[in-house]
Amino acid sequence: MKKILVTGANGQLGKCLKDASLGFPDDTFHFVDRSELDIAKAASVKQFFSNQSFDYCINTAAYTNVEKAESEEDAAFATNALGAKNLAEACAKSKIVLIHISTDYVFDGEKRTPYLESDPTNPISVYGASKLKGETYIQEVCSRYFIIRTSWLYSQYGHNFLNSMLRFAEEGRDLSITTEQVGAPTNANDLASAILGIIHSGSEQYGLYHFSNKGKGTWYDFAEAIFTFSKQIKNVKLAKTEQYRTFAARPAYSILNTDKFSNNFGQSMVDWKESLQQLIKNHK
Repeated sequence: MKKILVTGANGQLGKCLKDASLGFPDDTFHFVDRSELDIAKAASVKQFFSNQSFDYCINTAAYTNVEKAESEEDAAFATNALGAKNLAEACAKSKIVLIHISTDYVFDGEKRTPYLESDPTNPISVYGASKLKGETYIQEVCSRYFIIRTSWLYSQYGHNFLNSMLRFAEEGRDLSITTEQVGAPTNANDLASAILGIIHSGSEQYGLYHFSNKGKGTWYDFAEAIFTFSKQIKNVKLAKTEQYRTFAARPAYSILNTDKFSNNFGQSMVDWKESLQQLIKNHK
């Protein structure tokens, strides 16, 4: 029996982990949100861990608003960088395995073949820089960690591209969706299952990994698939646009090579369209 802490319990990945945890009745899960554990506050983290013992800590707590991070740099770094450091120090001291979620936005998008874990990083946004700094702190402080970079995360929970598009379809909106970024939409439920699979395997192949659903697409492709699978393609006027102005720069290409994850943990990746279709079918 393993004792597992999950931070950021109210976020979409935290909620997907809560669902997935039902398949592991022999393990004890402790889900905490920011009100119970603010990872950006070192003193609070130390106090929390001084009264608790865990085998694993899954850190899904993050500042994820890419746009607002440009004007709220301190807040983004407080959670994504210093928060990761605080957890890493607590986990190292208590001999807890840390599983930390990072992002494809640590890359600049100049490459045109899937990014390897060993490829040079060069974030072009505050959000990406803050997440990369968190990775660096963990690697400096901790020896027993899994850092998992993922991309274009969505689920049935919270504020994400899937739920926004479904809401826009109900409103009958005219939509112009960008084609200038290529990535792999990733179902947070698949990531949650993969994380618990690592724990269940007892693997000690610590390090940095990439995880995403298979395939690639633009944000336009993602939107079109959502409307097609939800049978709402006739409810919206969907148009492509090459130029879509945003405050934060985003990598034009951020496909992740997931071979290392598959080879080390024996987990195969599901195609993003297949996973999306199944999610929409299950949560109509």
